[in-house]
Amino acid sequence: MSRKKETEEKAKHNETAEASENKDKEQKEEAAKSSKKADVSEKESDAKCEEARQDAKDEQTLLKKQLEDLNDKHLRLIAEYDNFRKRTLREKMELSKSAGEGILLGILPVIDDFDRARAHLGSASDLDAVKDGIDLIYNKFQDFLKQQGIKEIDTENQDFDSETHEAVTKIPAPSEELKGKIIDCIQKGYKLNDKVIRFPKVVIGE
Repeated sequence: MSRKKETEEKAKHNETAEASENKDKEQKEEAAKSSKKADVSEKESDAKCEEARQDAKDEQTLLKKQLEDLNDKHLRLIAEYDNFRKRTLREKMELSKSAGEGILLGILPVIDDFDRARAHLGSASDLDAVKDGIDLIYNKFQDFLKQQGIKEIDTENQDFDSETHEAVTKIPAPSEELKGKIIDCIQKGYKLNDKVIRFPKVVIGE
């Protein structure tokens, strides 16, 4: 082989080797870049995960505080309602007591009149005066009942009404027009305003 050809072959070999070396170098650099990118991406991913965990923790703390506030408001509302219920019950009891007291105070003057009448019964000689005194006391008591909204239920010659009267017995009607009507009242009945508080016991004709 001539020296020239040998030199050319050697140069060609060197070029191939150099090209291969450059290629290896480029591959190593590329691999290093890829590894560096992977490290950066992993760090970014870790940072995002940490941020997400922190956000979740903050949201959990906020929800916990809101739950505590709601529980506190609920307990306060229950306590306020219980106080309101007790206060209302106490006011109703006091109102009931005061209402009863007012009625009793209204009856006391009538009792005073009865006491004075009884004190004079032993020495009374005029029966008409005694009768007039009793009538006055009775009328005074009737006026007091009217003031309290209590009214006697009228039964004389009234048609029988099961909503207002209580029939205790039936008797033959003295006349045709008295059939189904009240013949006699055994016990008076009363209304408090429009409510029947005691039904009159009556006898009706048939």
